[in-house]
Amino acid sequence: MPLANVNGANINYTVLGNRGPWVALSPGGRLGLEAVRSLAERVADAGYRVLIHDRRNCGASDVVIGGDDSEHAIGADDAYELLSQFNALPAYIGGRSSGCRLSLVLALRHPEAVRALLLWRITGGPYPAMRLAEKYYGEYVTAAKRGGMAAVCETEFFRERIKERPANRDRLMAMDPRRFIETMSHWSKYFSDDADKPVIGASETELRSIRIPACIVPGNDRIHTRRVGENLSRLMPDSELHILMTTDHDVDMGPNEEWIDKQGELAALFVDFLDRVRSRTSSAGVSTATG
Repeated sequence: MPLANVNGANINYTVLGNRGPWVALSPGGRLGLEAVRSLAERVADAGYRVLIHDRRNCGASDVVIGGDDSEHAIGADDAYELLSQFNALPAYIGGRSSGCRLSLVLALRHPEAVRALLLWRITGGPYPAMRLAEKYYGEYVTAAKRGGMAAVCETEFFRERIKERPANRDRLMAMDPRRFIETMSHWSKYFSDDADKPVIGASETELRSIRIPACIVPGNDRIHTRRVGENLSRLMPDSELHILMTTDHDVDMGPNEEWIDKQGELAALFVDFLDRVRSRTSSAGVSTATG
């Protein structure tokens, strides 16, 4: 299991492919890199080098509960640093749901580092903001108030983080529960504050400022509504919209099997987009060195 020290955290990562321009893909939720491996393999097979990693607090990476920024902004800074360690910038950056938030924040903070964006199953609006704030933070605040850090370690999510990286238990147990609650509550506030923005993580003004080519594939459930993805495509000046799922589900999370079945089609769509962006930038005299 390769690990890189990134901004003080040990980050588990994998690189797929050994030639071509760099692409970085991030999964949704708090899922680990395996959730995006199939898509990454298809993109790598098309002639790209694809970096996937477990964000901090996900998969087999370190649990680090702390930081003044939002968790997706911290993830964006980590992704930037990890790509820098591979001398992989600028790169094509993409992600699903929370990975989409990371990608947008990275493009806003480091526009010179992003060749294009691949964004799918985008989140935005009051309902997703409320539900995700509870899912990512609220239930763990409740656990810490009930039984301190021992109770946090016994939640299903943190049990998995400890199983994948045993040192995470010592790290969690060393935390003052009050500090844990304070940090999780702080991160949760970013979601409530963004409830009325077009997407969680970026304002309308910020989205309109992103002049980077973007390929947008909306979701099809209550957390990732088609409307949010369609609106994002209207706000970003150099974007194209692709509707992959024609059936919308009136549930928080639509059947993941549908998206698994569409992995080949999604990969083909992204590869076609990447190839066209490369051709466009090459014609304009912009270097596409594979470094």
